[in-house]
Amino acid sequence: MAGRWRRPLLIPGIATLVALAVLIGLGTWQLERKAWKENLIATLTERLNAPPTALPPRDTWDQLDPAEMEFRRVTFPATFVPVPGAHVYTPGSPLRNDVSGPGYWVFAPARLADGSLVMVNRGFVPYGQENALGGGSLARGTINIVGVMRWPEQRGLFTPTDKPATNLWFLRDHLAIAAAKGIGPVAPFYIDQEAPQPPGGLPRPGRSWPNLPNNHLQYVLTWYGLALVLAVVFLVWARSPAVPVEHDRD
Repeated sequence: MAGRWRRPLLIPGIATLVALAVLIGLGTWQLERKAWKENLIATLTERLNAPPTALPPRDTWDQLDPAEMEFRRVTFPATFVPVPGAHVYTPGSPLRNDVSGPGYWVFAPARLADGSLVMVNRGFVPYGQENALGGGSLARGTINIVGVMRWPEQRGLFTPTDKPATNLWFLRDHLAIAAAKGIGPVAPFYIDQEAPQPPGGLPRPGRSWPNLPNNHLQYVLTWYGLALVLAVVFLVWARSPAVPVEHDRD
């Protein structure tokens, strides 16, 4: 009987192990992301469904922990400063059921009774309707604002450059907006306004809801499934002869 030839396994084995490590690593990362996302959704659900409380006092602002305070609902009396609001472009929002298309958030400063300034995201304006904003849409006098505490977004690698000269921004960074407009020192957080509704209907404030997608389980199954398939394919390939088995003839 002729000898059974086997395939060389060293290099294919190393390549398979590397690929398995990558696939398993991706699956484990998605498993961790799944736990993180579930915790985030639970936190948002708790905070966004809680009744609003009083805005923290001015002398505590520098000690506030964003991880503990972000997305907490607050209420406070304030007067909007009559300056043009900053337009921050948004493609839509996963936290606002009524914001499903492109448009702008409108940021404006509000003055508290002690003279402190808080930047407020007054709400959403659909794309193409930003010119409808006028002085009539800004509430006059002291109003009771209800909203959610937020902290500045971090600029990403692909975030477009802001254009202060044309009042166009691409990042919800109220500190940069206040500095560019010369508004003066403002709170380290801003407020996503829920109420009251403006006299002119725009911008449109609204409640935030924890509608974040959570597809990480299917990604976990995909990466782990590919790792299993790769392992089975390699074992079958490794156990197969390199050439068909030949038998001696009598």
